[in-house]
Amino acid sequence: MKTRKLTLQLILAAFAALCSCRPRNVTSRVLVAFYNCENFFDTIHNPSFYDTEFTPAGKYHYTQKIYEQKLRNIATVIQSIGENVQVAVMGLAEVENDTVLKDLVAQPEIASFHYRYIWYSGHDERGINVAMIYNPGYFIPLKSESLHVILDSVMPVAEGSKMNTRDILYVCGILAGDTVNIFVNHWPSRTDGDSESRPKRLVAAGVVKECISKLRITDSLAKIIVMGDFNDNPADSSIANVLGASESRNSGLFDPFKAIYKTGEGTELFNHSWNLFDQVIISKGLLTTTATHLSYDSAGIYKPDFLTDHHKGHEGEPFRSWLGNFWLNGYSDHFPVLLYLKKVGG
Repeated sequence: MKTRKLTLQLILAAFAALCSCRPRNVTSRVLVAFYNCENFFDTIHNPSFYDTEFTPAGKYHYTQKIYEQKLRNIATVIQSIGENVQVAVMGLAEVENDTVLKDLVAQPEIASFHYRYIWYSGHDERGINVAMIYNPGYFIPLKSESLHVILDSVMPVAEGSKMNTRDILYVCGILAGDTVNIFVNHWPSRTDGDSESRPKRLVAAGVVKECISKLRITDSLAKIIVMGDFNDNPADSSIANVLGASESRNSGLFDPFKAIYKTGEGTELFNHSWNLFDQVIISKGLLTTTATHLSYDSAGIYKPDFLTDHHKGHEGEPFRSWLGNFWLNGYSDHFPVLLYLKKVGG
């Protein structure tokens, strides 16, 4: 009897071990991020743009030493964001050129991830652009282009000239096995006031909207990611009306940051009020949960303690690089934003 009991126990134990070796559902998370880097220039004057402020002789006294520290600071942020889940794709704003990007991805904090970048020289008068870095282990670019935002219709300009702002970067590629269409934006600022500059952002939103409409002609469930510093909040007309983005998952575009905005949180502070200008918006194609395709998991603002200012009178603000023309050795006047996607395999 003892032998039979022992044999039965061995069979049960072997069966349990066999079951434990069977494949289980494993959730893979994919991290998409966006960060306005705040005046991420090199030190060399480009005569085609107004960038002399960020040169050693300019008012910011932007020396090679400061530039190298700025590189380390931005690389540290990227490293920190990807501490638990590596950054697959990250949109960047206020990047001057490919020299900056080449130097950034070579920084020791992130060099081991072998990030590559996509960038076009745009039409902004200061020479700042949007860009995208990506981890080739997660993302394979198929095509990209720079989309011009021409403001002739809303700004009086001299005959024969064109009024331009920062271009929009469009990238189509394979993200963790799924074809996705990514738009990286930095829409016209509110320097001249909200109402005065609003028509410019409506034009920029219209450029993105037109491209999305074309994508949906061939694929109504195209997987689309619209990220950027929109210089508008989730409830503003450029996003809510022109793009048609809302917190409803049944809308044309889903904006997870609208619910966050309602809590009073933000990524940028102006006149002691939070704005949530930085957002990552997605299409319905990324909301359907299947075993083989990417779907939305979560989103949020990234604001660890080291990115937060602790100086008197600025507590809780993003720890920015500059205060006036004084170098603070901070990071940016914006917090990054994150969007997690998931893929469940059985």
